[in-house]
Amino acid sequence: SRVVCLSNMGKRNRNRQNQQNRDQRPEGSRSRDNAVSLLGWGAGYSEIIKENKLFEQYYRELNIVPEGEFEEFMEAMREPLPATIRITGYKSHAKEILHTLKEKYFKEIQDLEIDGQKIEAPQALRWYPDDLAWHTNMSRKILRKSPLLEKFHQFLVSETESGNISRQEAVSMIPPLLLKIEPHHKILDMCAAPGSKTAQLIEMLHADMDSRKTKSLSPSLHFIPFLLLSHMHSFLLSHGFVIANDVDNKRCYLLVHQAKRLNSPCIMVVNHDASCIPRLQLEHDGKKEVLFYDRVLCDVPCSGDGTMRKNIDVWKKWTTSNGLQLHGLQLRIAVRGVEQLAVGGRMVYSTCSLNPVEDEAVIASLLEKSEGALELVEAVADLPGLKFMPGITSWKLMTRDGQWYSNWSEVPEARHTQIRPTMFPPTDDEKLQSMKLERCMRILPHHQNTGGFFVAVLVKKAPMPWNRRYPKVMSSREVAELREGHVPVLEAPSGAGVGLGVLASCPCPGHRGLTHTSPSPCSRPPPSKKMKLFGFKEDPFVFLTEEDPVFPPIQAFYDLSPGFPKLNVLTRTHEGKKRHLYMVSKELRNVLLNNSERMKVINTGVKVWSRNNDGEQFGCAFRLAQEGIYTLYPYIRARVITVSLEDVKVLLTEENPFLSRLGEDTHAQAKKLEMGSIVLKYRPDPNSPQCPIELCGWRGKTSIRAFVPRNERLHYLRMVGVEVFQDKQGKKAGRTTEAQEGSTELGEARGREEGGTQEPESRERNAHARMHTGCDVAQTDTTADYVW
Repeated sequence: SRVVCLSNMGKRNRNRQNQQNRDQRPEGSRSRDNAVSLLGWGAGYSEIIKENKLFEQYYRELNIVPEGEFEEFMEAMREPLPATIRITGYKSHAKEILHTLKEKYFKEIQDLEIDGQKIEAPQALRWYPDDLAWHTNMSRKILRKSPLLEKFHQFLVSETESGNISRQEAVSMIPPLLLKIEPHHKILDMCAAPGSKTAQLIEMLHADMDSRKTKSLSPSLHFIPFLLLSHMHSFLLSHGFVIANDVDNKRCYLLVHQAKRLNSPCIMVVNHDASCIPRLQLEHDGKKEVLFYDRVLCDVPCSGDGTMRKNIDVWKKWTTSNGLQLHGLQLRIAVRGVEQLAVGGRMVYSTCSLNPVEDEAVIASLLEKSEGALELVEAVADLPGLKFMPGITSWKLMTRDGQWYSNWSEVPEARHTQIRPTMFPPTDDEKLQSMKLERCMRILPHHQNTGGFFVAVLVKKAPMPWNRRYPKVMSSREVAELREGHVPVLEAPSGAGVGLGVLASCPCPGHRGLTHTSPSPCSRPPPSKKMKLFGFKEDPFVFLTEEDPVFPPIQAFYDLSPGFPKLNVLTRTHEGKKRHLYMVSKELRNVLLNNSERMKVINTGVKVWSRNNDGEQFGCAFRLAQEGIYTLYPYIRARVITVSLEDVKVLLTEENPFLSRLGEDTHAQAKKLEMGSIVLKYRPDPNSPQCPIELCGWRGKTSIRAFVPRNERLHYLRMVGVEVFQDKQGKKAGRTTEAQEGSTELGEARGREEGGTQEPESRERNAHARMHTGCDVAQTDTTADYVW
């Protein structure tokens, strides 16, 4: 969840006060902070004191920490947070990456000592499935600067950029796991940026599909991704998808970057205020229906006092006012979330705050408003091994000046604008007991060396009281019947999924005497806010028709199978030449076509083709894109070359290897093809632990080039047993192959043989690079060092 800082102080005054506080501190406290700074965790924050008397007073009084553990709790809050990584669960190479980490890198670093700090061997998170999440005491500074860890750091950077590894705080991984996602689920992530949880949702949406579809085939196929299997392309026709939303337009692009690494056609990024995110429609059998989500992740903005171990600035800025000011927004977002949730669906509410005003108070108010439509469910069995404290049923409020209030009746009228009744526990003991607030989960930092966190799981048993009326979207016949006074009464939907709102009525103003389906009058809905759109105006999303003139040359060149879903292809322009073609799933196409005026879409689809004007002379102006190869490959029946393991090494370590550098069989296959875009397919021995690989390439006059991003090249090379890394000066070092040794001396000869020209795609890439960076692709390092 996003940490929202609600207090500001002049920089000059803050620095002056910090200097005075540092001078007055005990020597031991100062030395401890200096040590933290040296380890890299306090870089940029050395002037901040890890003390906040108001924080200690508040949480001591609330008793959220077990008796006798408060000092241990505070000491843990002052310690740096361990670095945590998560291996992408649905990628085909997850098993190989895990093996590489455990057998190579973890063994190499476990006995190291750097700057006086002993590097502990990374440990798997006990509660995360399949050993796919690990944590270590290494700081980011040590990881980036130590020569002894250079190989490990480069491994993490390239695998992260390729989407195979994510750096994510341990407690942040919990909410997606509790959603219990299945392949057909429609998922809404309400406050998604920067996107680590969204990426996890996408993985889980696809991972279960993998296991279910491959179990019936062969145990050896369990780790082959669903995108890879030629006869398993139903993902484009599946109903499951993720809509990831964020109110901050700029942060939406961080979200896009995270999602793009996974190359999924089932993700859409939108930009709305989560508290009034629009209700969408779908069309089925010619009838418009309201979209209800099977799963909703409600990870709301919060004061972030559970993040003090990494966001050290929170120590200085935290006050009780932060939670009081955010409570209303958090409740509005949660209400909107359950409104959009299907009956039978599951919503997870979470914050990185320990404050009951932001946690149990929101859940209690939500349950009270629902009048039995929501149930807080037990989640202990879902994460065996996770240590947590149950939710509390009694709490008080404190103002920043130290004034306590136990219930609403004690609050003076002058404070009614800052303190609201929903911030207190219910006064009715029977109602409070029926809510079962102890089913909430609060993770404390000292229990498993994590950040602080709160999470609650809600299941929707019936429509919300204010939604028990006629739907906003009706057929023309239903509208006519309504005008004539013939009002059909519909029952509430009984299962999760897409359904119509419920026809019902009540004596409330505006409902005009419609008859109730239940005896009690419905509650009034929370006041709605007008939707506002911010940020840049995005290019349109334009779906192609089956008769679009772009298809015949593509169809002929790649011999696409008859089942290729042309209607799922879109572009980003109404006029002019189409630069790129993207594909989305069938259900996301349905969402886009029926809601273009309702929502602001930032990004969707996976790129499958890019225009290459030089390719027109060879019969097709569009070359294949590596990010969409696993989406397209099941439909491509021509221009596929099967390569050997040695060929893969040559193709990934040389820029433009001559055909003579490849195996005889590969050479012979290439000779049969005209110049242009190709698929390079590697299939390992069935008894080998290696995974199948598909690469995009270009068949030149006398050479073949693999169009694969740098970090993916490094990933594939590691998967076939070749390690390539760069030293501090950017020079390649480490183990080399014959392909590497021969690449330099072939450079000039290749230039002469090819007539001194670059391949078409090489010119296109270098022109693009010069335009943006002033240098050619070969000189540009795109490694995302900021991640690690």
